[in-house]
Amino acid sequence: MPHSPDITLSAHRLTRRYGNILAVAELDLELKRGEVLGLLGPNGAGKSTTMQMLTGNLAPSSGSIAVCGIDLLEHPKQAKAKIGYLPETPPLYRELTVDEFLTFCGRLHKVARTALRAAVTEAKARCGLSDMGRRLIAHLSKGYQQRVGIAQAILHKPDVLILDEPTAGLDPNQIREIRALIRELSSKYSVILSTHILPEVETVCDRVQILHRGKIVFADSIEGLRRSRQTENLLLGFARPPALQALQAIPGVKDAQLLESGLMLVYSAPNSAPAEAIARAAVENNWGLTQMSPERTRLEDVFAELTRLDTPNEKVA
Repeated sequence: MPHSPDITLSAHRLTRRYGNILAVAELDLELKRGEVLGLLGPNGAGKSTTMQMLTGNLAPSSGSIAVCGIDLLEHPKQAKAKIGYLPETPPLYRELTVDEFLTFCGRLHKVARTALRAAVTEAKARCGLSDMGRRLIAHLSKGYQQRVGIAQAILHKPDVLILDEPTAGLDPNQIREIRALIRELSSKYSVILSTHILPEVETVCDRVQILHRGKIVFADSIEGLRRSRQTENLLLGFARPPALQALQAIPGVKDAQLLESGLMLVYSAPNSAPAEAIARAAVENNWGLTQMSPERTRLEDVFAELTRLDTPNEKVA
């Protein structure tokens, strides 16, 4: 089957076992050029194992991986040359300066000697490190050390950038900076971002795959994720709030609840749409209806629902 130039990385039925423990089970993944894919899951879901397999640092028990159409298992050197990788713990030599470290990484990535200085300069510029070249890595803040880790990952101009928990351990300001950097980098690279931080997914990613117990339990765009769990319930605001019993008596209303915000949440009965009846009752009873909107499912609620089954990993008899 011919390779599509829009697909930079694909994995098919990717599986990894540790003895009789199934860590990742027949995972399918596809990354398009210029997009950020969030690999989301609770701790222990198999995210880091998946990342290590996608980067060629861990052999899968079965399945296939292709990077820009190159089989990672059959041609590892050619495929890895198209990948930039930032593991959860950045592989930094703290006793080196930023320039020394990036120059060393450029040589490892086989960047041509004549192009190496320019490549280091460009990677520093993209990561906000232009003034840090002579600084010892040990003397940089954790946020800037993370930037150095990203700089080494993009130094050789890969097609795919794989980031494992890139904001772990950073303070709120550093987190915002790294997220903004990732979004900027996505204009030039395809990015896979592994995280368990839900706001990070909403802020940075175009699509999300939720991993639980080594299996993909959801794969869609962020908006598709919300739509898939959209409810028929309504959030209501009133200038003169009625009693809950008055709302519960309206045809099509199953139940009603007063929220801490002062809004009222109305649960719709199955196959009913009580919005019109509620609006009519509000006018007739002078409740002063100020808001009526569908209840928006939070990503946190969706994530909890999809990963709530705390069953042990499959074991082989």
